[in-house]
Amino acid sequence: MNVSELGEFGLIERLAAALDGEAPGDLIVGIGDDAAAWRTGEQVLLATTDTLVEGVHFLPEFAPWTDIGWKALAVNVSDIAAMGGEPLFALVTLALPPETDVTDAEEIYAGLAECAEQFGLAIVGGDVVRAPQLSVNIALIGGAQMEGKKPMLMRRDRAQAGDVIAVTGTLGDAAAGLWRLRKGAAHDEPLVQAHLRPVPPLEAAQEAARTGIECAIDVSDGLLQDLTHICWRSGLGAVVEADSLPLSDDLRSAYPEDALALACTGGEDYALLVTGAEEVIEQLRENAAVSVTVIGRMLEAEAHIPRLLDASGDEIAMPSAGWDHLRQA
Repeated sequence: MNVSELGEFGLIERLAAALDGEAPGDLIVGIGDDAAAWRTGEQVLLATTDTLVEGVHFLPEFAPWTDIGWKALAVNVSDIAAMGGEPLFALVTLALPPETDVTDAEEIYAGLAECAEQFGLAIVGGDVVRAPQLSVNIALIGGAQMEGKKPMLMRRDRAQAGDVIAVTGTLGDAAAGLWRLRKGAAHDEPLVQAHLRPVPPLEAAQEAARTGIECAIDVSDGLLQDLTHICWRSGLGAVVEADSLPLSDDLRSAYPEDALALACTGGEDYALLVTGAEEVIEQLRENAAVSVTVIGRMLEAEAHIPRLLDASGDEIAMPSAGWDHLRQA
C-alpha cells in the first residue's frame, strides 16, 4: 500500500500508532488535535506547525510573495485559535531553490511580519535550507487562557450529543477565490482576498473558550471534512442543514451553482467551528465580534460522520468531504 491509498488522515493514525510509548505526565493534548498542549508550571503551552509548499498550497504566478508569508503564519494562528489560545512565538523554516531572488525571500518575510504584528506574536528564529521547490514551514508556540490553574482549552473530542454546531464568518469564499485567481481576477476582489489573506477569528475563538465552549476545530480542509474529525474524536454523528450555511453574496453571485459544494468541501476558510449547548452558543453569538451561525447538531449515531440535509430532510451527497493532501493529485 502506498500513502495515496491510505490518505493523509489514515497515515497520521498509522504514524501515531508507531509512537506507542507512554505519554509524558505533563501532556494534556497530543496527536490528533489542532495543537499539542502541555503543562509547564502554572501555565499550559500550545504548539502547532504547518507548511506551505509551492505548487501544492500556492501558485507563485498568482500569489504575491507577501501574501504567501502572511498566509503561512495565519494558518498556524488559526490552529492556536481553534484551541482557544494566544499565539506567542514563531519559528520559520524557509526552503529555497538556489535561484530564488533575494527580494522574493524578503517579501515573504514582510508578509510574515505583517501577520505577526496583527496577531500580536513574535518571530524569534528558524532555519533556511536549500530545496528543489520553495516552501515555508512555521512552528508556532502559544499559551492557553487560564481560569486559575485550569486551562480553557477547546478540543476535537469534547462534543456532546445534542450540542448545536456553529461556525464563524462565511464558508466557501477562499476556494472560490482560487477559482477566480485562475481566471485572472484582480487581487483586490473579496473572494480572492479570502484565499490569499485569510484572517483567523482569533478574538472570537478566545471568547468562545472563555464562554465555556469546549469543542472546536478550524475549517481548513473543508467544513464536512473538519466536522468529521470532531465526529470521529467524539464518537458521534452530526447533521448539517444546507440552507443554514453562511454564504457570502460574493460567492452566491460568482458561483450560484457551486456555492454549496465550495462551502462544504472547498477548504481554507480558516473559520472557527464550535459545538456546545444552545445557551452557550447563543452567548457567544451575542459577544463575538464576528458573525456566528448555527448550522446543525451533534447526535448519537452508529456512523461517526456528518450528514448534509436539504430543507426536506433528504441527504445531499458530495463527491468528497474536503481536502486530503495524499489522496488528491
